[in-house]
Amino acid sequence: MIGSKGMAADDSIGSGKKNILITGLPGVGKTTLIKKLTEALKDFYPVGFYTEEIREGSKRKGFELISLEGRRGLLSHIDTQSPHRVGRYSVEVKGFEDFLEVIPFFNPSIHLIIIDEIGKMECFSEKFKKLLGKILDSEKSVIATITLMGSGLIAEIKGRKDVKIFEVTKKNRDIVLCEILNWMEQSNVKFQSSEFK
Repeated sequence: MIGSKGMAADDSIGSGKKNILITGLPGVGKTTLIKKLTEALKDFYPVGFYTEEIREGSKRKGFELISLEGRRGLLSHIDTQSPHRVGRYSVEVKGFEDFLEVIPFFNPSIHLIIIDEIGKMECFSEKFKKLLGKILDSEKSVIATITLMGSGLIAEIKGRKDVKIFEVTKKNRDIVLCEILNWMEQSNVKFQSSEFK
């Protein structure tokens, strides 16, 4: 189980939702949004990672991990071999776990964590799933992208009462950044001893 927070019953201001989940169809702009949020909130010194496509010409070959400090790692590729697969892509679970090791998620001075994404590839890693549970149950705030569809762990995370979910669509993707930042300000989401301003 990911924590013991239960089902969401109240989405009102001040309802204790310290974590933000961003969901939407593949390719709609979730990673672009998470990068814009990271830039907008850089004064709070977030840590975490995002993913980018690996392309050769017009062909997508895999996905790369990039930490907010600039470290890179391989998440998946069509030309590598792994027992863990999503479609054409072999998922590099060991490399992903090694990548996670150097991110200071639990440094006491860190109050904001960025994760892109919580999806099928990442959830092949038991280490990631345990880490995710600890982070969500901590006092730290999380902004994460999460796959639109999924049962089990994905549904459980979405059902926590301490999360606010924003769905990105082609119609709202140009304004959802402001919507998230405004919601955070009104909800007094805290990243450190002072409130978000």
